[in-house]
Amino acid sequence: MKALLTGGAGFVGSHLAEALLMNGHQVMVIDDLSTGSMDNIVHLKDQPGFGYVIDSIMNDSLAAELIDRADVVFHLAAAVGVKLIVEAPVRTIETNVHGTEIVLRHCAKKNKLAVIFSTSEVYGKSVKVPFGEDDDLVMGPTPKHRWAYACSKAIDEFMALAYHKERGLPVIIVRLFNTVGPRQTGRYGMVIPNFVRQALTGEAIQVHGDGTQTRSFTYVGDVVRGILGLVNEPKAIGQVFNIGNTEEISIMDLAKRVRTAAGSKSEIELIPYEKAYEAGFEDMPRRVPKLTKIGNLIGYQPTLGLDDILERVIEDQRASLPAVPAGKQR
Repeated sequence: MKALLTGGAGFVGSHLAEALLMNGHQVMVIDDLSTGSMDNIVHLKDQPGFGYVIDSIMNDSLAAELIDRADVVFHLAAAVGVKLIVEAPVRTIETNVHGTEIVLRHCAKKNKLAVIFSTSEVYGKSVKVPFGEDDDLVMGPTPKHRWAYACSKAIDEFMALAYHKERGLPVIIVRLFNTVGPRQTGRYGMVIPNFVRQALTGEAIQVHGDGTQTRSFTYVGDVVRGILGLVNEPKAIGQVFNIGNTEEISIMDLAKRVRTAAGSKSEIELIPYEKAYEAGFEDMPRRVPKLTKIGNLIGYQPTLGLDDILERVIEDQRASLPAVPAGKQR
């Protein structure tokens, strides 16, 4: 199989590229490195069957050429992270909507399988937990930029399913819940890498809001296995699937668990949302997936719990962070 990964130099994309290569497939990555990094894929450069292009998926003619060579397109290119979404709403909407439209249009011309990466954010302010794929989506008001990301990804889903219905394009939509693991950066607000870095360097662990909001975290290897399982199952075509983990934890308890796992003495500091992001910022109180659908189809179950995930992320960051001077340790 010849796979094209848009945004393949990102955190999830780089792990997916690894898995595809290990399974004997050919992999081409296109990434403009706006949020991805060459560090994520540099170890793949010399592997047979791997190639990459540093460019944007907005380059229509290049996108057409790369999609034409592929058997399957994994469309991961998107604006990611709450911090980036709040700071650059125009870029968020344009990248997510127009980029996906380009991918779907060219996939449809040659009937290429398109795997569209969506997000648990699309469930918005829904309080019906756990979230099921057919549940209503409850979006916040348009003046709150935080919801622009959720709306743009929901449009991506509608568009992908429209191409499937009207033009017969084979599409699979995956809604990823909080995915974590080695190589993930906290630069755009991802909570676990930020907490781990703060704990290891002796900084205060900064919890946004009051810390009662809950999340469920999934190891990136489990996510990749779920994605590849769906690609190999014809019944997945035209469907939407949650991929995640049902182990729920409050962000305050997560900070405490990270601190303990890292052997840190860092203080835990509450940061109001308006200081962390912007005035009037709204958050999702809970985010937990229902995994019945993907479990029934391909037998998906996450294999790593939170403690094992934290151990791997801490080990990865210990190897990359500079040593902390003794005087700065807490």
